[in-house]
Parts: sequence; C-alpha cells; structure tokens
Amino acid sequence: MDPEMGKSSKPSKKDSWKSILLLAYQSLGVVYGDLSISPLYVYKSTFAEDITHSETNEEIFGVLSFVFWTLTLVPLCKYVFIVLRADDNGEGGTFALYSSICRHANVSLLPNRQVMDEELSTYKLEYAPETKDRSKIKVWLEKHKNLHTALLVMVMLGTCMVIGDGVLTPAISVFSAVSGLELAMSKDQHEYAVIPITCFILVCLFALQHYGTHRVGFLFAPIILAWLLTISALGVYNIVHWNPRVYQALSPYYMFKFLKKTKKGGWMSLGGILLCITGSEAMFADLGHFSYTAIQIAFTSIVYPALILAYMGQAAYLSRHHKIYTSYQIGFYVSVPESVRWPVLGVAILASVVGSQAIISGTFSIINQSQSLSCFPRVKVVHTSDKIHGQIYIPEINWMLMILCIAVTVGFRDTKHMGNASGLAVISVMLVTTCLTSLVIILCWHKPPLLALAFLLFFGSIEALYFSASLIKFLEGAWLPILLALILMTTMFVWHYTTIKKYEYDMHNKVTLDWLLALGDKLGIVRVPGIGLVYTDLISGIPANFSRFVTNLPAFHRVLVFVCVKSVPVPYVPPAERYLIGRVGPPDHRSYRCIVRYGYRDVHQDVDSFESELISSLADFIRLEASCGGRQSGLSFDENECRLTVIGSNVLTCHPNYDAERSIEHISVSVENPGERNGIELPPVGSKKKVRFLLDENNSNSVLDKHVREELEDLWMAQESGTAFIMGHSHVQASPGSSILRKVAIDFGYNFLRRNCRGPDVALRVPPASLLEVGMVYVL
Repeated sequence: MDPEMGKSSKPSKKDSWKSILLLAYQSLGVVYGDLSISPLYVYKSTFAEDITHSETNEEIFGVLSFVFWTLTLVPLCKYVFIVLRADDNGEGGTFALYSSICRHANVSLLPNRQVMDEELSTYKLEYAPETKDRSKIKVWLEKHKNLHTALLVMVMLGTCMVIGDGVLTPAISVFSAVSGLELAMSKDQHEYAVIPITCFILVCLFALQHYGTHRVGFLFAPIILAWLLTISALGVYNIVHWNPRVYQALSPYYMFKFLKKTKKGGWMSLGGILLCITGSEAMFADLGHFSYTAIQIAFTSIVYPALILAYMGQAAYLSRHHKIYTSYQIGFYVSVPESVRWPVLGVAILASVVGSQAIISGTFSIINQSQSLSCFPRVKVVHTSDKIHGQIYIPEINWMLMILCIAVTVGFRDTKHMGNASGLAVISVMLVTTCLTSLVIILCWHKPPLLALAFLLFFGSIEALYFSASLIKFLEGAWLPILLALILMTTMFVWHYTTIKKYEYDMHNKVTLDWLLALGDKLGIVRVPGIGLVYTDLISGIPANFSRFVTNLPAFHRVLVFVCVKSVPVPYVPPAERYLIGRVGPPDHRSYRCIVRYGYRDVHQDVDSFESELISSLADFIRLEASCGGRQSGLSFDENECRLTVIGSNVLTCHPNYDAERSIEHISVSVENPGERNGIELPPVGSKKKVRFLLDENNSNSVLDKHVREELEDLWMAQESGTAFIMGHSHVQASPGSSILRKVAIDFGYNFLRRNCRGPDVALRVPPASLLEVGMVYVL
C-alpha cells in the first residue's frame, strides 16, 4: 500500500502478482473482519424463536441452503463481480456511486459548482458523454428537481444505516464471541458474566480509538486469517465426524422444502439468516485502500470457502444433535470440541474486536464524507496517522457510539434482538447500493435500461425478501435502526437544507465589485498591514459579511484574499490542481480570489500548511499572469475577476474566454542575479515548495517588471505582518410567514446543531488568536 495515500499503488509487471497477493492478505483484516465473524451468531439468531430444530433436519438443512445461496448470490455475484466495478476513480461506497452519478448527470445539489471543476484530472467519465440519443432516464432525472432531492435522501438513508450498523455490529460481535462462556457456566452465572465482560471490551475498544489503528493494524490480517483457518478446520472436522452427506443440503430444493414446512415462521427466520452477509458492503466501501483484484482473490480463495465450510460444519453437528432445548446451546460454540473450546474463544474475541474496529473506522469515514456534501454538522476530525491517508478519529462520534453500543448490549441482552436490529440496518444499505448501482449502469456505463432493470429486480427482490423479514420484527429489536435513522436523517436533512438556503441568501445579498473599488481614503477607509483571508462560500462576488465588517470597522488589510473552500464530486483533488487563483479588481488593489477544492475523501490541510501554500500560489499566479501579458489584456475588472488560474497544473483556465489550447508550464517564481544577494524569500511552513523573489532595481534586464516586483514585495511584507482570518458568525431564523415545520427546523433544529457542534473555525483549523468573526443574521 502507498504509505502516503493509503491506496494501492500500481505495481510493476515483475512484482504485480506478489503485490496483489500482499494486498489480498492485508484486506483480510480491514475488509472481511465483520463478514468473517458472522458464523458466531447466524444459527443462534435464526433458531431463536420462529423455528425449532427437529429430528427430521429439514429446518437446519433449509437454513444451510439459504445461507449458501445468499452468500453466493449477494457477496460473490453482486459485489465481487458487478458492484466492485462501479468504482469512482478506484474508490467505493455509497458516496462513490452518488459522485459518479452526479458527474454523468446534472443531479447534484451542491450549489457552488463550476465549469472548471470538470477540468480536474480525477473528474473522468467512465465512458464518453452521450452526444446522440440521450437516455430518457437521464433527461427525466435532470428535468425533475424533486428527483435530485430524492436521490440525496436515498444516499442519506444509506449513510444513516451505516452509522446504525456502527452501533450494532460491535455489540452483537463482541457479545456473541464472549457468549462462549455460557457453555462453561451455569445459566445464573453467565447472565452476570457475559454482559459485564462485553461492556468492558467495548469500553476498551472505543477508548483506544484516538491512538489510531496504524500501530496495531499489522495484527488485523493475521488474526482474521487465524480465525478463518480455525472455522474452516472446525467445519471440516464436524462434516467428516458427524455427517459427511451434509453437502446435499446445498441444493435449492431444501429452501423450498424449508419454507413449505415452516411457512410464516420460516419467512420470519430469514432475518437471522440475513446476518450471514453482514459486512459484505465493506468490500465495496474499502475498495479505495486495496484493488479490485486483491479483494476478489481474498474473497473467492479464502473467505468464501472458509465461511461455507464453517456453516456446513455447524449444520453437520446439529443434524446429529436434536436434544438442544435452549437457544444459546444452538450457537457456534456447541459445535466446538471441548478440548479446543478455550483457544477458539480467545481467537473469536480477537476477531470480533477486529471486525468491530473495521466498522467503527468506516463510520468515521462516512461521516467525514457526509460533511463534504454539507449533509452533516461539523465535527472535529483528527488524523491519527501521518503516513496513511484516511485514518481518522472523530471524538464526539466515538463516545456517542460507545454509549449506544453499551446501551444496546445492556438493553437487549440477547443475540435475537441485536440480530434483528443489525439485519435491518445491513439490508437497508444493500438496497440503497442496488438502486444506485442500477443508475450507474444506465447513466455511467451507458448500458440498456433493461439490463439495469434486470439487475435491480433480481438482486432487489432477494434483498426485499430479507428486508420484509427484518421489518416484521419491528417490536423485537428492528425498531432501533429505524429510530436511529429517523434521528440522523432529520439532523442531516435540516443541516443540508439550511446550508443551501444560507448559500442562496449570500448569493442574493452579495455586494458588487464596484462597491469594493469605491472604498478608499475619501470614505475614511484605511488599509492596514497584513493579509486578510475572508472565508466565504461564494465563488464570485463580495460576501455580505465583508461589507458588514468594513461598515463597522472602516479598515481592511493591505492584501485581501477571498477564500472559498468547496467540495467537488470526486474522491481526491490532486494537490497541483487544488487552487484556483484570480484577481478581484485591478492589480493595485491587491485583492485576490482563491478557490480551494477538495474531494469527498481528501484530508483538509492544517492552517500553517494552507497559509504557506496559499502565499506561494499567489506568488506563482502573479508571475504567471505577468508572463502571459495578463496586465495588458485590456479586460474590464468584471472580466478579470472571472479569470481563474489553476496553479501548479499546466493549463491556464480562464472563463468566460477559456482557451483549451493555451498551455502554460508551471513556473517557480525564482529570479537570481549572481552579483546580488538582496532577495525576498517565502519559505512555506511544512512544505517542500520554496518561493524566492529577487528584487534588483538596478538590473534593467530583470524578467520581473517594476509593478510585478512591487506586488511581490507587498505580498512578502503582508505575510511578515501577519494573517487574519475573517469569518462569518451566523444566526439563522425563519422568515415571517413560514410554516411551523420550517420554523421548527430552522429556528430550533439548525440553531441547536450550530451551537452544539464545531464552528467553521475549528473545522478549518483557524488559530483563535488570528480569528475575526463578523456577526450575520440570516432570514431564510
């Protein structure tokens, strides 16, 4: 794995298979932890109450047949061979599907989109855009704005269910692993031992999250591999020792026989069988850290055979043991020989911790992605590794997950209710993935709609069957993920809706460039030394918070930069293409616009690195503009403001008069005179880039003319004087005449979240000593 990006680098042809096999081995601990520990609780949940294990073995063989075909059709056929191919620049997950759809069809709700975003190297389309015979479905989606909202709501639902799975999976995994103590204790004793031990392990697991997983991550793959080998060996032993003919139960005939005998009880028991595919979504969600081939090899060669052998082994044991009356005795450990039961218990607990760690890290990741789409309140994101990209920790979410996990463990106290809740969360995410993938087949792959419909109907019907079986258990635990999803969906939708309305308010209340240029000495405006970074969501115009600032304090900095930090529907934005720089007004005004673009999986820079890179980018922009004759272009101020340069790339992107044929090589601002040593140097903090100016007024042959030298000198002096971060401190209220629902959502819901979540200064890592907040009241 690439230590900088955490993604699989392309190996050389000589070492390709060696690298792929290494990635496949590493994926065992990250991708398959949750899926691998499902044998701990599948049979136990299935036979909890709805059906019983009889001497005819029709029930256990029917369940085994369902487990086999479910594992074969969903993880193997759907994910490994189809969904994994719907990646977004190598990234997977719900947001990857949504991002791909938004690039191929105009359905995104992000307000600050630009044409220049499509010039990003990562903004690639799966196939060439359609020029003739545009898909009717695409036209229909783009035409109806309500469908755009419905699509985002579907993505939010998938996100909420992933977060719900982050609550339920650690609880059921650790509880099921520790429940192996039940066979060594009396019923009265294990009730007072299993719950406290499970809670203690969960507390330790969440308490260690802030250290990150990079220190112990190398242990994950060996633990899961040891677990898979253990359950495989146990499966082979039970098959040979108890019932070698158990393989006959793999026939689909046993499924029909099972449903015919058990009727409604068998249908309701599908909620337990569903748990055999928990964690399958991780194969797609963690695609960016590995490769398609590595995940495919790991699943088909190790994980899938091991799981099938484990389930067959348990079924073989149960087919010869019918006098089992209590639900816990039909669990995983009853089929483990007593001589190896304690070692297996230890490996199971370690495997459950690894599987829980994977879903917790995935929850952090998807919440971070939700923030990039303005769909989640701002929370503090801590990067736990300097080398591995994407390893993050969110303190608030971590402790909330811990409290909810312990509450689930103490409240439910059995695998049945936990399994019902977990099953509904898992199958909901899979249904969302199926629906989004069917859109990708039409919009991104340009396949016939009938093919997408066949995919949707085939896999959707299987998942709908399991979904109905889980939903019927509403009062027996399935209410929990629905309640969590309702709370999270309300929170996310209120935050996103109000954020969009605030942006529209800013657009209607921005001031003109003429107003900014009119500010001068005649009006008593003073330009003070330093750099003023005015943060705004606008990509053009002067934000209202700056006009409020100047009105109350008639002074602003000598160098003024309007900074817009925006998200682009791509997973990563290359650092060389991150900054768009342009002027605001004439060169003498020393005002600039900087648009900083991030992908939904990008790591936001710390403020020192951002400030130094911004100064370097401004210097490069000044130099590039001079070399292109930008000062003599004769464009008006409004036209000049629309000219944005991608600093660090080889294309000068100018709008509205963008010339795609015009190419400018990146030029480091460095001019040296062997006879002179008087220079101005801007060394970016924590950056390899070094910008050097030489100001030699006696040298008439200098490449930099007088105006450029003055501008660069002003930039350096402003940096030496210090940087101030000017941000809006907003209060939002609903407009008079709004509906009661709108008033409750804005006046109470959004303002409550704003007061109790991280502010934009924390999210952008702005130092408090350099922060200037401008109060703004938004009437929406």
